[in-house]
Amino acid sequence: MKLQKRFLREHNGKKYYKFIVNIPPKLIKKLGFKAGDELKVEVKGNKLVIGRS
Repeated sequence: MKLQKRFLREHNGKKYYKFIVNIPPKLIKKLGFKAGDELKVEVKGNKLVIGRS
């Protein structure tokens, strides 16, 4: 997996970006995630942890 940076918009000369991580479908299925699920995000040490809320 790679972290992707995408240009979102420019406002008053300032550029705004969003960051995207694509999760492989096999992992989504294994975790039981579905489109539209609310997810919680935590930082533990130097790791990003994503789970169900």
